Amino acid sequence: MVRSPGKRRRRVRGLAVVCALTAALAAPSAYAAQPPQSHAELTVTGRETQPVFSRADAVYQQVDIRTEADSDGDGTRDTVRMRILRPRETDTAGLKVATIVEASPYWAGGNDVPNHGVDLDEDGLPAKRQQGAGKPGLTGPAVAYSGYYDNYFLPRGYAVAQVDSLGTGGSTGCPTSGGRNETLGAKAAIDWLNGRAKGWDLDGRPVEAGWSTGNAAMMGISYNGTLPTAVASTGVEGLKAIVPISGISSWYDYYRANGGVVAPGTFQGEDTDVLAKYVYSRADREVCKPVLAALERDQDRVTGDWSPYWAERDYLKDVRKIKAGVFVVHGLNDWNVKTKNAGQLWEALKKNHVPRKLWLHQAGHTNPMPLRMEEWLRQVHHWFDHYLYGIGNGITKEPQVDVEQADFSWRQQRDWPAPGTRDTTLRLRADGSLGRSPGPATVQSLTDAGRTVPAEQLVTSPDAANPNRLAYTTGPLDRDVRLNGVPEVDVRSSLSGTSPYVTALLVDYGKDTRATSGTVTDTTQQVCYGEGVPGLPGETGCAYRTRHATQSADFKIVTRGWLDARNRDSYARQSKVVEGREYRLRWDLQPQDYVFKAGHRLGLVLISTDYDYTLRYPAGTTMTVRAGVGSVTLPTAPATR
Repeated sequence: MVRSPGKRRRRVRGLAVVCALTAALAAPSAYAAQPPQSHAELTVTGRETQPVFSRADAVYQQVDIRTEADSDGDGTRDTVRMRILRPRETDTAGLKVATIVEASPYWAGGNDVPNHGVDLDEDGLPAKRQQGAGKPGLTGPAVAYSGYYDNYFLPRGYAVAQVDSLGTGGSTGCPTSGGRNETLGAKAAIDWLNGRAKGWDLDGRPVEAGWSTGNAAMMGISYNGTLPTAVASTGVEGLKAIVPISGISSWYDYYRANGGVVAPGTFQGEDTDVLAKYVYSRADREVCKPVLAALERDQDRVTGDWSPYWAERDYLKDVRKIKAGVFVVHGLNDWNVKTKNAGQLWEALKKNHVPRKLWLHQAGHTNPMPLRMEEWLRQVHHWFDHYLYGIGNGITKEPQVDVEQADFSWRQQRDWPAPGTRDTTLRLRADGSLGRSPGPATVQSLTDAGRTVPAEQLVTSPDAANPNRLAYTTGPLDRDVRLNGVPEVDVRSSLSGTSPYVTALLVDYGKDTRATSGTVTDTTQQVCYGEGVPGLPGETGCAYRTRHATQSADFKIVTRGWLDARNRDSYARQSKVVEGREYRLRWDLQPQDYVFKAGHRLGLVLISTDYDYTLRYPAGTTMTVRAGVGSVTLPTAPATR
């Protein structure tokens, strides 16, 4: 979810939008209420549905839907509550519509929950957890129909629906941070829209979705963008399209990395139990306590190993079951839900020939809609029209991938990584350089200081001696180099001390103004993209554009990656580390699409503890690296600015 300015909690906000009306966006006067019809139908002009239905006159409906799960163990199947807005004509004129569903654990707000302590006092052994301040990394507000789905899509002949995830709001059951029950909970909404699940109104009367075509889409950001992938991976009939924005494809890769306990960005110490406790907002606040205790036990913050617990929360293994068109969206500066979650989902979709589309933008954990509003609405609108209404609008024949570049222009290409991408291997040399040839084998060392010193301080001044890091750089680049994919590090290394972590940081050295993860609202540009509801606060159908927040600096950490050396052979099982013995250590960094400009230097910095991400063992571990043998492999594509 989007984080509110000045607050540590991520929130879904009303989306910003634009002033000057464009040909791609209808003016508010185009949304006039339609006269009564004996039989209403969609209006399709120019190969897209048109805004002919009234948002202000929409029918509001609440339904409790029976799921296939009994996650609170009370002997009764869990239910999820769905709140629906649909065109009035679905009641008065026989109109049948498709539904855009956003399932979330956040509609009812959350609780104040401390994160786990990460400063450990023992030598890689289980340490007593210290409670510290912090909020879950995936959050959202309890605001009905925030955003733009109802204002834009309902007038075009769609129902829109919010679903309380299990254990939250009006639903029963228990939150489990990606557990199978949460998938079944959100899936029940799709089943009810297709007549396969039972539902009741809030007075207990049975109710069916006679107005539904049975076709549905799921869409959302963060946790709300994770549930669409989870549900689609069941192969449920009727789910025709999903748009996972900054979503998780494997929860292991949200809270772990290569055997290590690794936090989501800015939420050091968070884990699945913390998040579940935060969203636990159902009326009964006692029934789920045993489930929450089991989460804390089974997530295993001691070893960080892959286990059946994480396999349950891995949607990639079931990508072959997906029957929906998948529109993946992710920020290249998102360190909350890191880019690996999008990259590995994209590769799995490709391998299994699932219809797909990809947007990569320069912001962080946010919705790209207000950054590129007209084109965003056009593509998502056509995606839904095509898959939910069968309209042949050509969206599947357009380039599959849109990538925002460093100058905030957009490039379209037919795949990602870009066609023509090739691996380039650079050797770590004893003189601190990176080059194609290896150079003499020399053992170099660093002393871990990451318990107290952030990586951003350790990468500065790469040519100066620093005992707490090893830095290797190229000379000034004679041309642009476009990183396009997953970098990999391969070193011969030893550890002596308490920390099992090794961290690699890929750095762009050179004075420049670059995008950060943030965005800035431009209050001079407001656009009315949809129909508002007079007198209803927040329902204007208008919003402000946003632009990227930037920072001028001498360097930027482009991507990073972590390994627990005890998991050098398998992230499912630890192997003993003998202090001082060299091992071959290989690990991946987060996927990235980034251009190192001509004249800049490309650098690789190695440290042990990463202050903002890994567990923090006592300082002082000695880490050695055999220069002349180690390397970093970069997937590079032809660079064009």
